[in-house]
Amino acid sequence: MISNTRYWFLLFLVVLVYIAGMFVTLFENDSAQFAVMAMRMVQEHDFLSLFKGTEEYLDKPHMHYWLAALSFKIFGLHDWAYRIPGILATLLGAYSCFGLGRLLYNPNVGRLAALIFMTSQTIVLGAIDVRTDAVLTGFSVFAIWHLAAYIEKNSLKHMVLGAFGAGIAFSTKGQIALLVIGLPILCHLAYARKWKMFLNWRVLMGILVFAVVITPMLYAYYHQFDLHPEKVIRGKSNRSGIFFIFWEQSFERLSGEGVGKNSSDYFFFFHTFLWVFLPWTVVGLLAYWQKARTLIQSKFKYVPKQEFLTLGGITLIFIIISFAQFKLPHYLNITMPLFAVLSAGYLYGLHTEKDKRVKKILLGFQYFILGVVFIATTLISFFVFKGETYYNYIWKLVLGAFIVYYCLKREEYYYRIITIGAVSSILLNGVLNTHFYPSLLEYQAGSTMARTIKENNISTDNVYKVSKNHTWALDFYNQKPVKIISIRELKGRKDVWVYANDKELEALKDSGLDWNKQLIEKQFRITRLQGRFLNPDTRKKVVNEMHLVHIY
Repeated sequence: MISNTRYWFLLFLVVLVYIAGMFVTLFENDSAQFAVMAMRMVQEHDFLSLFKGTEEYLDKPHMHYWLAALSFKIFGLHDWAYRIPGILATLLGAYSCFGLGRLLYNPNVGRLAALIFMTSQTIVLGAIDVRTDAVLTGFSVFAIWHLAAYIEKNSLKHMVLGAFGAGIAFSTKGQIALLVIGLPILCHLAYARKWKMFLNWRVLMGILVFAVVITPMLYAYYHQFDLHPEKVIRGKSNRSGIFFIFWEQSFERLSGEGVGKNSSDYFFFFHTFLWVFLPWTVVGLLAYWQKARTLIQSKFKYVPKQEFLTLGGITLIFIIISFAQFKLPHYLNITMPLFAVLSAGYLYGLHTEKDKRVKKILLGFQYFILGVVFIATTLISFFVFKGETYYNYIWKLVLGAFIVYYCLKREEYYYRIITIGAVSSILLNGVLNTHFYPSLLEYQAGSTMARTIKENNISTDNVYKVSKNHTWALDFYNQKPVKIISIRELKGRKDVWVYANDKELEALKDSGLDWNKQLIEKQFRITRLQGRFLNPDTRKKVVNEMHLVHIY
């Protein structure tokens, strides 16, 4: 393993990257939407009901929103406060990767697994663009670690902690939590032939703890939906929240019913993995192949110091989520801890081997990834968005010198593979969090318009919109959901501001309404980047405008 000094210094740099991302403006849609939902809990003093705009929200359980609301209660309504629970859950996930790696292999593998997990691209992004997956991932791997430890040590403490983690994960995203926790544990039980661990009073204690932990979430669902069968949710009445979370939710995701269909590509997650696990993608693929080959050659015969938890869990989860008709890249976040432990075990195994051929090839890939990252960060800094502040150049020069030093330093390939991989992630995400995202979010009209409203001392009580289009960023940064009003109702009102796009502005004009002030902000769907936007010469062709007009 690399030295303690280098290891903790790399982790320190990673944490700095996470902290820098805490203060970035919230992204639309999900981050800003979830922040608004938690904000409404605090403002309306209603912690049992979830609303998405004007509609009652059935899709996901309450835990993520409760944690965000708790953070808001403690720290105030700030974007960085919204991110705190997700970042803490990510740190818990990293510590759990250490614990799981130590349990399945040794402490050195555990330490490396934590570093790989925290520098994986989708995990870093998930701590900035915070959705339910950050809490789900952190508590799922926490549960996997402790339940696996229970199987190995027959300890009540580990059963209770594992059940607690599973309960929090289930209360965050529902049945998918039981899937991603249960499948790796079943694989571990099957490989170790320890099925008798199910026949134990400690399992009953675990079930009891799990039931107690999920009870608040079940009560909230019962209060909002089961007590009100007259409510029509997604075109259906008599919706039971408890029945939904225990049965309907996963089938809706798999079929696309209710949430819609966005991909029937069964290989979606296979090619998505190529970027979400950067800069460790090649390491992860080789680790998976080597582990699969070893287990097949041994005909899955139990061998001490071998494990099937990571490989089996990854394989089964991939197969199941690939059949879902609604897919998004961050659905893979739940597999990152397993990949981190598997990859760390593989790298440590290479370190103990005398054959340098594979290590040399891996180092070549890590240098290639670093080269791509260097080109990307240079383009971002000097072409895509120009005009950085001087302190940004200072830290980049210092980090650049650090990277050059370790690129040129003569040391074992194993140390360089780890170091180059980690600094690639630190460089890329440092530039993204301090320069790219802040510049990009200048094109998110909701957040920039909220700033303009504040600068012009406009009362948020007088801001309306004439459509049901969601305005999450404007809602959050105004700290007040924008009220909907019809054009007909507007005709009888004076001294109001209307937030509208080009088409809605034209409808206002056609209705005979007039305004004496107009504020304009640039708008682009920032989560769907394209080449014409990234190119400054063609950016104007794809950027739209949002307007705030004063009806007098």
